[in-house]
Amino acid sequence: MPCSVVVCGFFGDTGKGKVISYLALKDKLNVTARAGVGPNAGHTVLFEGKKYGLSMLPSAFVYPKCRLLVGPGVLINPDTLTRELAQTKSESRVGVDTQCAVIEARHIEADKSAHLAKDIRTTGTGTGPCNAERALRMVKLARDVPKLKDYLTDVPLEVNEAIDEGKRVLIEGTQGTYLSLYHGTYPYCTSKDVTAAAACSDVGVGPTKVDDIVIVFKAFTTRVGAGPLPDEISEEEAEKRGWVEYGTVTGRPRRAAPFSRELAKRAVMLNGATQAALTKLDVLFPECRGLKSYNKLSKEAKTFVENIEKEIKIPVSLIGTGPDALEMVDRRK
Repeated sequence: MPCSVVVCGFFGDTGKGKVISYLALKDKLNVTARAGVGPNAGHTVLFEGKKYGLSMLPSAFVYPKCRLLVGPGVLINPDTLTRELAQTKSESRVGVDTQCAVIEARHIEADKSAHLAKDIRTTGTGTGPCNAERALRMVKLARDVPKLKDYLTDVPLEVNEAIDEGKRVLIEGTQGTYLSLYHGTYPYCTSKDVTAAAACSDVGVGPTKVDDIVIVFKAFTTRVGAGPLPDEISEEEAEKRGWVEYGTVTGRPRRAAPFSRELAKRAVMLNGATQAALTKLDVLFPECRGLKSYNKLSKEAKTFVENIEKEIKIPVSLIGTGPDALEMVDRRK
């Protein structure tokens, strides 16, 4: 069965956009369906010298023959979607499920409340209040919005038919395992579950139709917003190590810590991961920048990767060695 799920093993910001764009180009994906919460999650893609920051469309847009879908479990901001359609010039191959809930101005305003904005430090994109209203069965759906009518489709039907026909299908998870409402650092988390099982539910794919779950880790750990971060280092130390980053959606500086093997092991368990991707190895080991062969990595870099494999007990099959979509060591068989 040619269906894979890609999820984040930490707190988001691990480079799922890079991994998914690489897989789209390398494996010539036929269909990619975005799961997750909504426009509070940003994926960054660098391809052919151009940088894209996406929070609605799948990162697989870089492969021009890939059908791009947004599953019914995802919240839609029509204005954000319109901007990304124009940015990626992908209008003709995008489908939005009729049952996606729609973020409105009142949801964004509610996201500015003291609890959400100051205590939880959410992204302010309205996703939490919109999901709360969805649970009360009061929210507007995509089928109710004229602006979206040209993109409406039955995403579960499309995805399942593609799988049954033997096409290459990828389910694009968002956020990170430890931002899950159920498995994360509650209350410092997002407004729903975002593990691999939830990603499948978001696009309407049953677990028996998935044959591969790729969990994405970064060579160090970061998170945006409030909440615990084990072994967190100071901003000054992060600057010294070259670990300073900024959120794709919020622009806020990301807090940083060394790679956590304990968090990684638990994330593999929670997601049922079959293989791992490790991004930004070149930040820890600059001598590996741009390399595409595992044999050419430095001894220290290989030791770092192999120690992770021993802990998480699944192969690290993809290794990012630079920001571009194609700067990747591919160890898949």
